[in-house]
Amino acid sequence: MNNAAVGETPPGRPDDRAASVLRFATELVAWVATPWALADRSWQLAALSVVALIGVPTLFSTPGDKTNVIIAVPGWITILLVLLQLAAAVVSSWLAWPAWAAVSVTLLATAALVSERPRWRWLVSANRLAG
Repeated sequence: MNNAAVGETPPGRPDDRAASVLRFATELVAWVATPWALADRSWQLAALSVVALIGVPTLFSTPGDKTNVIIAVPGWITILLVLLQLAAAVVSSWLAWPAWAAVSVTLLATAALVSERPRWRWLVSANRLAG
């Protein structure tokens, strides 16, 4: 259980407030662009993509990284979930939107990827295990 006060960074965890803004913006794009890109193929796939992109990271998280952990997982799984969001945003934007928008999303995802590095180092440090 995380003993840190709400809004307080756990000991040793990098302050990633700026990175979290980029990460969340990219997640929002993934949540919009992915079902948009899949809607022409299958509305069921489009709906499933929203459930997967929002639901899976909500259920699975690394202790100390989020305040409310439903199902605890090691840090490397949290990193894979972020990479899934970044990839979904980029690929889906290129499939669904004009090139100028897809280029903007690609730049946003690249900035998020670079800014995530300190958090990811922390997530894999000290063999951060679930629970």
